Amino acid sequence: MKEILEVRGDFQMRQLDLDDLEQFNALLRYAFQVTTDELLKTGWEEDEIMYAKMPVLKASYVLGWFYHEKLASMIVVYPMQVNIQDEIMEMGGVTGVATYPEYVGRGLIGALIERVIAHMKEEGQIMSFLYPYFIPLYRKFGWEIVSDKITFTIKDSQLPKAVPVPGMVERVDLDSGDLKNVYEYFAAQTHGALIRHDLEWEEYWRWDNDDMIAAIYYNERHKPLGYVVYYLKNEIFHVKEIVSLNSEARHGIWNYISAHKSMLNTVVGFNYSGEPMAFLFEDSEMVENIEPYIMARIVDAEEFFLEYPFPLQPDFKIHFRIHDEHAPWNDGDFAVWWEDGKTCCRRVEEAPDVNLVELNIRTLTAMMLGYKRPSYLYEHEYLKTEYYMLQILERLIPVGKPCFSDNF
Repeated sequence: MKEILEVRGDFQMRQLDLDDLEQFNALLRYAFQVTTDELLKTGWEEDEIMYAKMPVLKASYVLGWFYHEKLASMIVVYPMQVNIQDEIMEMGGVTGVATYPEYVGRGLIGALIERVIAHMKEEGQIMSFLYPYFIPLYRKFGWEIVSDKITFTIKDSQLPKAVPVPGMVERVDLDSGDLKNVYEYFAAQTHGALIRHDLEWEEYWRWDNDDMIAAIYYNERHKPLGYVVYYLKNEIFHVKEIVSLNSEARHGIWNYISAHKSMLNTVVGFNYSGEPMAFLFEDSEMVENIEPYIMARIVDAEEFFLEYPFPLQPDFKIHFRIHDEHAPWNDGDFAVWWEDGKTCCRRVEEAPDVNLVELNIRTLTAMMLGYKRPSYLYEHEYLKTEYYMLQILERLIPVGKPCFSDNF
């Protein structure tokens, strides 16, 4: 007997299992408008994509509303990890938020979201990330934008001149261990990067066509230091991802891209670093379009403060007054201080006005992850504090925006 978590008239909320695979796949395809023709273009047969999603259903927490045993609405949480300022934190990746149109307006999604926030806390997932299809909805439930995607377009005449490097680039299979190793090193030293395990790599490649190519830069000792994943079509070099561990690898990869100059007229791709690329090119008159990409939410504020690697340890307490109507364990006052090299945090009944910072969970998330600086948030009235506290917060929070390039 499957456990029913909530009942609303003829609607029942419960967790999905493998018996629900067909309905799970059907709702995903309907909501995200994945046609049979699009599946065939990416090399998938209809049944193949359904069973390819089986590991997702096994590994994830999938919650849904059923109307007379028919799946009406659902949400998926992947158990993941993310690098936050060089600290690997447990994270719940929210995806697959979908409802058939005939059931919209009944509050089904809102109830599912509140349930999974509580579930993530129970599972020790301190953070949650998601790719938003409708930003206002997720802001309502406490998520906030924390990273951008910059789409760049470079003419062939703007490609950089070759820079001598001691190594060389080699094309490799997409499942190359060297490619995965490069990303593993990159993620370990990059704020905001997703830690990719087997399931994350499967999702990374899932919708790519058979023309995708991977090329790795090796140094003179044949150590892999960077890679580019791309495909060529209609004289355009399409970059899926560039990862480099040092400047040598970066130059080597761009040398390789420029070597295609006779075959192309444009390079297009995505940059997730939060910094435009134009400054790095001799001819900087290129097109770069910026748009919000990933949203995040602090699920458990107390545990987040305890794990966050503050670069300084003041000899006084800072009080945070957090507003979070969808996670009551976060809603209230917290004292943060440092003892014997460790961060301490506890909930307090009523924080004193001294060293007090008041903000909601969205603003706290954007600030602590470095997407927006404390001074910016103060100037735009997203947080309340005394002016002297801004200087303290600016020193306590490392500079640098999250670099998150995955979609799940």
